[in-house]
Amino acid sequence: MTDGTTRPKFPLRSLALVALLGAAIGVGAVYVKSSGQGNQTAAVTCAGNTEALARMKPLARGEVAGVVVPDAPRPVPDLAFQDANGQQKRLADFAGKTVLLNIWATWCAPCRHEMPALDRLQAALGGERFEVVTVSIDSGSTQKSKDFLSELKISNLGFYADPEGGVFQKLKQAGRAVGLPTTLIVDGAGCEIGYLPGPAEWDHEDGQALIRAALGEPPNG
Repeated sequence: MTDGTTRPKFPLRSLALVALLGAAIGVGAVYVKSSGQGNQTAAVTCAGNTEALARMKPLARGEVAGVVVPDAPRPVPDLAFQDANGQQKRLADFAGKTVLLNIWATWCAPCRHEMPALDRLQAALGGERFEVVTVSIDSGSTQKSKDFLSELKISNLGFYADPEGGVFQKLKQAGRAVGLPTTLIVDGAGCEIGYLPGPAEWDHEDGQALIRAALGEPPNG
């Protein structure tokens, strides 16, 4: 982490609550709407891991109060994107890890506020069992997204991008991308165990406790 990272002037929790309200009434007041099509994997693959959901539900509070923890793990579409070298990556490549998958763009103001918190979360909890995977959906060259992260002094996150926007389109079809930012918590089997339409202060103790619950760890490590 770097000393140059600054906190937002207004709480991300408030942004998340407004985003949820916007989604409910069909108004994108905080984050940008789009539309598209995609597909979804077979539900039979997401029958397990209910223990993680039970641990997470009471911890979706405070700075991560907007996180929706489903009653059962949900299938996630087959998502493909590219790494910093332009090589194809898939969400399935992270099998065995719990992933916080964040979809963002440089023109999304809440994404700018949220990104440093995601970087700090990766620094705090990232490793063999957990990774923050942020995917830019800016179209065209990926250099703009790289420059954006450099400007914010993001140093702990890997770079991933989907200039074609297929990731957002597939999540939209699955009912999981109303706007930006969109975040899914995905377990090691590739199933959704948490969803947030909007930003959050992910590195706050509330966010870390929620992720530790997903991993089956004590809230304070």
